[in-house]
Amino acid sequence: MGPGAAAGNRLAGAHGSTPDTVREALRRAISSGELAPGLQLRQDELAERFGTSRIPVREALRQLEAEGFVTILPNRGAVVSDLSIDEVVELLEIRIALECHALRLAIPAMGEMDLDEATKILRSYDREPDPAQWGAFNWTFHATLYAPCNRPRLLTMIEANYGHVGRFTRALVSRATGKERPQREHYRLLELCREGETEKAIRLLREHIEQTQKTLRSAQRQATRDAGAEG
Repeated sequence: MGPGAAAGNRLAGAHGSTPDTVREALRRAISSGELAPGLQLRQDELAERFGTSRIPVREALRQLEAEGFVTILPNRGAVVSDLSIDEVVELLEIRIALECHALRLAIPAMGEMDLDEATKILRSYDREPDPAQWGAFNWTFHATLYAPCNRPRLLTMIEANYGHVGRFTRALVSRATGKERPQREHYRLLELCREGETEKAIRLLREHIEQTQKTLRSAQRQATRDAGAEG
């Protein structure tokens, strides 16, 4: 399979595995970009890494196919799914709907501990120089804001959707925008949550995610221009 040492180490930690354990480990590795789009996932190699039979691996791959992380192809088996720009933009539209709903439910339930934890995450984000790590801080911040909504199924849907989007936008958007503007918006969003300004917070969150859509489209146009120039 050859996913690289980092993915290998991550997967190797899930021994004695049930299908759920295998699925979660693979989902994390795909979402983080350690398992790249188009990579073939061989059941025998995964079973060896997880210290299990092929049955839990097969079931995990079927579940990941239902979630859109994996595609099972005739005569080739499971491969990490790829997405077009249009599909990622659609997922960002879904992200707006899910996360704005979660934030609306979460703000009235937020306590000082929730807000303080979100502040700590942003300060750590400020200190992180590596763009490859920014996506993890971004997700942790958003997840911390939504957690008080106390809707486990909604939060699971948000995490799965974010995993799809993040693996295609993380490096591209981080390089294009840096972190100054997103961080400025994060701090403002947190301030609105602290003040209980639900509608203003939701409006900012929508604009925050829409900016990612615009950046993605812009990067696509630039890539097309670059390809034309090289031709």
